[in-house]
Amino acid sequence: MKYLLTLSSAIVALGAGSAYAEDAAPEATAAPAVEAAADHAPAAEAVPMAVAKIFNDKGEQIGSASFMQGTIGVMADIKVEGLPPGAHGMHIHALGSCDHEDHFKSAGGHVNPDGKMHGYLNAEGPEKGDLPNIVVGENGSAQVELFLPQFNVSGEGTVLLDDDGSALMIHEAADDYVTQPIGGSGARIACGVIEAK
Repeated sequence: MKYLLTLSSAIVALGAGSAYAEDAAPEATAAPAVEAAADHAPAAEAVPMAVAKIFNDKGEQIGSASFMQGTIGVMADIKVEGLPPGAHGMHIHALGSCDHEDHFKSAGGHVNPDGKMHGYLNAEGPEKGDLPNIVVGENGSAQVELFLPQFNVSGEGTVLLDDDGSALMIHEAADDYVTQPIGGSGARIACGVIEAK
C-alpha cells in the first residue's frame, strides 16, 4: 500500500511537471515574436524643427528660440537674458535677416499675408506675425512657451521657413495689441533669424 501511494505521488508530480512545461512553452516563444515585430515597426518621421539665435542691438547673443511642428501649429520656446525688465512687444517678421547695424530694419514688417490690422484686440486683426508680449524679470531674463496655430515650420500654409525666411523680433516697450502699426512697442532691440535645424 505504501509502495502504491509513493508511485501515485510520483505519477502526479510527473504530470504536474509536464503541465508546467506546456504552460511555460508559450512564454518562451512569445518574446522572439515580439522582438521580431518590433524590428519591423515603421520608423517615426522626423518632426520639422527651426531655431533662432537672438541678438541685441549691439550684435551680442542674448538668447535663443526653438520652433517645433505640432499636429497643427508650432510650439515655440523662447529664452532671453540681458534685457530691460518689463513687458516687451514680440512679433514674427517677414524676412530672415537681423542686421543690428540698421536697427534690425532688414527683417521687414510683420508676417501678414492676409492684410490684417495689427493687434489681438483690434477688430480687424490680428496679423499672423503678432505674438503676446514677453515679460522680462528684474534679473533681465525671461523664458516663455507659446503655441502658434497660425504657422507651420515648413510645408503648406504660412510657414516660418519660406523662401525669404522669417525673424523673431523683440521691441523696447509693451505691445498694447491695438495701436498701428506695432502696438506702440517702439524700437527693435533684439532679433533672431529663424533657420532650419
